Amino acid sequence: MTSMWKWICAFTVVAMATVLPVMAQGGPQQVEVYQAVAGNWSKQLRDMAPGTVNLPGPAQAVFLGRIPFSGTQAEGPDAAAQTTPLPSQTLAPTAGAGFEGLYSGAGGTPQYAPGDTNGAAGTTQYVQWVNAVFAIFDKASGTIVEYGGPFAGNTPWQGFGGGCEKNNDGDPIVQFDKLANRWVFTQFSVSNKPYLQCFAISDGDDARGPYFRFAFSFSNSDFPDYPKLGIMPNGYYMSFNIFKNGFSFSGPRACAIDRSKALSGIAPTMICFSLKSSYGTLLPADLDGTTLPSDTTRDFFVAYGSNSLQVWTMKPNFITPSSSTMTGPSTLSVAAFSRACSGGTCIPQPGTGQKLDSLADRLMYRLAYRKWTDGSSVDHESMVVNHSVTSPSSASAIRWYELQVSGSDVRVVQQGTYAPAGDVARWMGSIAMNSCGDIAVGYSVSNGSTVSPVYPGIRATGRLATDTPDLLQTETILQDGTGSQSPNLSRWGDYASMSVDPKDDSTFWFTTQYMAGSGTFNWHTRIVPMKFSTCP
Repeated sequence: MTSMWKWICAFTVVAMATVLPVMAQGGPQQVEVYQAVAGNWSKQLRDMAPGTVNLPGPAQAVFLGRIPFSGTQAEGPDAAAQTTPLPSQTLAPTAGAGFEGLYSGAGGTPQYAPGDTNGAAGTTQYVQWVNAVFAIFDKASGTIVEYGGPFAGNTPWQGFGGGCEKNNDGDPIVQFDKLANRWVFTQFSVSNKPYLQCFAISDGDDARGPYFRFAFSFSNSDFPDYPKLGIMPNGYYMSFNIFKNGFSFSGPRACAIDRSKALSGIAPTMICFSLKSSYGTLLPADLDGTTLPSDTTRDFFVAYGSNSLQVWTMKPNFITPSSSTMTGPSTLSVAAFSRACSGGTCIPQPGTGQKLDSLADRLMYRLAYRKWTDGSSVDHESMVVNHSVTSPSSASAIRWYELQVSGSDVRVVQQGTYAPAGDVARWMGSIAMNSCGDIAVGYSVSNGSTVSPVYPGIRATGRLATDTPDLLQTETILQDGTGSQSPNLSRWGDYASMSVDPKDDSTFWFTTQYMAGSGTFNWHTRIVPMKFSTCP
């Protein structure tokens, strides 16, 4: 690839899916094959005329597709509850300088709730993307780089044609492909039909482009809500919550995109499996570090069930799609839990009766995957993930897990509910593991107290690989909130992002939203690097 921009055509055409029969564990399933065609290259961002893209419109709350849950809520105390943090404050993640993100002075005024705040660290840049704006920051200074925005979210698709260029609908994800040193941008187009999932991949480690763009059509009926991205050597894996005609949940859909073709500037194939509506939101495993998994032909998808985690294994075959398989689920029993707010809205705030959404009806992004060594002869392949559960003393606590992969088997090796004594609700987390095997988890906090108020803010905690299993350390305040979100607006977060720096494979980067003053559509964001001093 070169740094010169390429141009092929102004409009893209997306083919409908074909459906092929395939046998898989648990009985016959169908593999759905989607072909993106007429992919093209963009200019660099600095050469895109901002006046031709749609900027965010009037402030509005974004659609939230609730996920049904057929399981039972736990009765009695949480057997995994940790009410006392590990005592050594020095082992807590040390907050770096940190810097303000979008809507904290850059990007204008929020037009949407929730923020869908996410981001990732590259070699020298940090890209943050929220509804419906992204910007490219210099990691060292925390300032937006020259020609780095802020940009409307659909800017990379300018000149692409169709809904990807016209619509700036959000649910964005930005990732840094550490195996290729390329940026991957994706968001959906759902303002008009057909429903599309739009992709843009940079030609190098500079997020200012140019980009190879392509898209997939989900027809006029399959609304692809809550798309999430995982990167593995053989594919870009995606999960979706499919709502028929935008209203009725028909089940999750697990997909794999031909990464090799996408990186080569060739319109790729996407292979998908649709699951029943009795299953909840899936997350694809997302590789951290550059050590390859023991099996590079597969990825895992995980959801939660009644006091359990459910694990599927997907093996796409882009040469012979009908040979693709998705097996599972394997059911892993975990400590009994009750979903925070029964999956809905109950997070309290000081000085107002307005509650916030918990999003406890699903696992929280990311499902971070890593193969690492502790210096012995044993290599470990682990996945970490979290969700929000009822706390012993507040509305919500962070339930986290470490899963260990051995061949085709996956088992739970650690789990805990981080619920230090007090009335503070902790929710909307994101978790990752660095090359030393240390874990960091960031999250939102709030309470309803007027005596010792905790406004919606940001905290983090973590553990060293050598710490007592199942336990996290004393939390670090990353950003205090100074107001409540009210009135008449419950939407919050939808997701946050904990990533690992690809340069040192040690530093964690966390971003999410917080309240800098009471009101609606006035949330801010913060970007914070964190590091354990014991990890080189």
